[in-house]
Amino acid sequence: MIADGVEDEEKWLAAGIAGLQQNAFYMHRALDSNNLRDALKYSAQMLSELRTSRLSPHKYYELYMRAFDELRKLEMFFKEETRRGCSIVDLYELVQHAGNILPRLYLLCTVGSVYIKSKEAPAKDVLKDLVEMCRGIQHPVRGLFLRSYLAQVSRDKLPDIGSEYEGDADTVVDAVEFVLQNFTEMNKLWVRMQHQGPAREKEKREKERSELRDLVGKNLHVLSQIEGIDLDMYKETVLPRVLEQVVNCKDEIAQYYLMDCIIQVFPDEYHLQTLDVLLGAFPQLQPTVDIKTVLSRLMERLSNYAASSADVLPEFLQVEAFSKLNNAIGKVIEAQPDMPILGVITLYSSLLTFTLHVHPDRLDYADQVLGACVKKLSGKEKLEDKKATKQIVALLSAPLDKYNDIVTALKLSNYPRVMEYLDSETNKVMATVIIQSIMKNKTRISTADRVEALFELIKGLIKDLDDAFHDEVDEDDFKEEQNSVARLIQLLHSDDPEEMFKIICTVRKHILGGGPKRLPFTVPPLVFSSLKLVRQLQGQEENPFGEEESTTPKKIFQVLNQTVETLSNIPAPELALQLFLQCAEAANDCDLEPVAYEFFTQAYILYEEEISDSRAQVTAIHLIIGTLQRMHVFGVENRDTLTHKATGYSAKLLKKPDQCRAVYACSHLFWVDDQDNVKDGERVLLCLKRALRIANAAQQMSNAARGSAGSVTLFVEILNKYLYFFEKGNPQITVAAIQSLIELITTEMHSDSSTLDPAADAFFASTLRYMEFQKQKGGAIGEKYEPIKV
Repeated sequence: MIADGVEDEEKWLAAGIAGLQQNAFYMHRALDSNNLRDALKYSAQMLSELRTSRLSPHKYYELYMRAFDELRKLEMFFKEETRRGCSIVDLYELVQHAGNILPRLYLLCTVGSVYIKSKEAPAKDVLKDLVEMCRGIQHPVRGLFLRSYLAQVSRDKLPDIGSEYEGDADTVVDAVEFVLQNFTEMNKLWVRMQHQGPAREKEKREKERSELRDLVGKNLHVLSQIEGIDLDMYKETVLPRVLEQVVNCKDEIAQYYLMDCIIQVFPDEYHLQTLDVLLGAFPQLQPTVDIKTVLSRLMERLSNYAASSADVLPEFLQVEAFSKLNNAIGKVIEAQPDMPILGVITLYSSLLTFTLHVHPDRLDYADQVLGACVKKLSGKEKLEDKKATKQIVALLSAPLDKYNDIVTALKLSNYPRVMEYLDSETNKVMATVIIQSIMKNKTRISTADRVEALFELIKGLIKDLDDAFHDEVDEDDFKEEQNSVARLIQLLHSDDPEEMFKIICTVRKHILGGGPKRLPFTVPPLVFSSLKLVRQLQGQEENPFGEEESTTPKKIFQVLNQTVETLSNIPAPELALQLFLQCAEAANDCDLEPVAYEFFTQAYILYEEEISDSRAQVTAIHLIIGTLQRMHVFGVENRDTLTHKATGYSAKLLKKPDQCRAVYACSHLFWVDDQDNVKDGERVLLCLKRALRIANAAQQMSNAARGSAGSVTLFVEILNKYLYFFEKGNPQITVAAIQSLIELITTEMHSDSSTLDPAADAFFASTLRYMEFQKQKGGAIGEKYEPIKV
């Protein structure tokens, strides 16, 4: 049926256009022969096609535009006629004899346009006559297009200030009266459309009305262009009359569109000065009108106006814009108890943006808006509505964007309360936005109280807000989130050691509840922040403040010990071991032997009890040896105990090559350059000989298992260790020992069972070249190397 209706409409339109073109043809012939009577007869017949009721507004518009083009030509003819001496007054009378009222009024408007241009009568009188006459058409679509034509032909002929049609003193009032009257009548016709036809076609009518709304709105645009309308006239006449029409029409579509029109077409300054009147109209609108969007657009316009120049800000203060808008929003929400939560949040989001632009220094205003939002959200569950959630994120992001400083946002007491209503996923998004703001602006957060407030805000990233950790969380996203938290922890800093220690304790309190998946990301940055503080205090006396409670390295190490222990419990033993060794090194620099020994003990326990993977053991043992070698704080007994353990672990590694490398690395534990009490040549030699025995055993095992002796790389590595200690002056490393090792490697390389290994050959050749180079260099080192035959 719809298809049939569309086809019928196309036929009717085609018929209407055909009739219009035929009469237009005869009208042109009459115009060419200067036959006025025939021209008027055919033009009236042509315009009779616009009397149809069969076309939808969209199709009627096509027909109207063709008639409009023809009327333009007719208007040109009327101008020529008046130049040739034809009386415009007579012509104005003559066209009123047309048989049908619609063609008569179109012709009257066309002649009226020429009449005003001729200036034979005041523009205001002709316009008043025309606007009154047009009441004769009460069919909504035909009436709207007729009045639209009147507005079109008269817009450049209004008796405005500075216009050639200005007239006497009250001329602008007449121009305004004409446009307002035309607007009022058009709006009535537009609203009447809604009540014509059966109820089942309500949607179709609404669509048709939507297509015609610009015809009505153009009147308001014309009003805004009238030069003579100053603020007083706008306040006294224009706005009250327009609003009266908007409120009284009691039509949802008209009220929404026209309120939006008012906001868009008139100047910002006028809106600001008439805020009371404008806002007073909102609660009087129909409950179904989408007031939130219109009000939001008003606030957006005023926000942009405030941002355009600092000079206009006093105006906002003078009219108390914030309190008026705040009250208006309250009244609107009260008047519409069924308003969805999305609408409420959208309104408060727009108000907050307005507040931040107009009163950036008034944090109490911003907090008041957030508080009002909390009040409306209270009693509701966490928001499920995606759009409402998005608006809350926009609401919470506004202060960050404006102040570029989370510290200012932290002063807003209602800020965290609004965040409570976000679901855990959006809470994380907001927490990430906050951290990015801190990173981008390099915000300095330097008190424990602020850190506490900040971590309350970002708790969505710090711990699981739901009962259980969701397995469906993307692993990469999770890592990125936790890395951003880690970066944040590194940024927290205070120059005051006491305050910095409080910050560390605050962060620790929050991150320890993060669960086993988060701790490996969040504990290391906290440990390094703490060690940074230790280094800061290192050069100070034990208690520079003379108080019992003062922060000391010892106190920080106690916190560190407990913090790193949490990693060994989750378990993340390898990471915990690395951090224990870092702490041991820091304790060494602070000359705290018992503390350093305790950290080493913890690392050893982890190695023995938790690290079972052979690769992880190799990495761990080299870290232990490297750290222990740098320690100077230990007495003989403690050092011996730790060294003995390290060499024991080295000899027990699973693979022979790993054993060999760890054992020869242990040789450095017995010879430290800058510590005279740690230079035990015999123990160094014992380590190297033991490494040789293990390398030899590795060769034999390889021979037995594969039928070839394997590479000589281990022997070359041991030779390099011999040369290192030889140069350092270890008396146990003799020329003979080096010589015999060189011969052993050479023999192994040339034996039938050895495997070809170009890398090992190159390594050995390079080592021999180094020895030659040392000989040629001369001096004490050269003399040392001289007896060695390469």
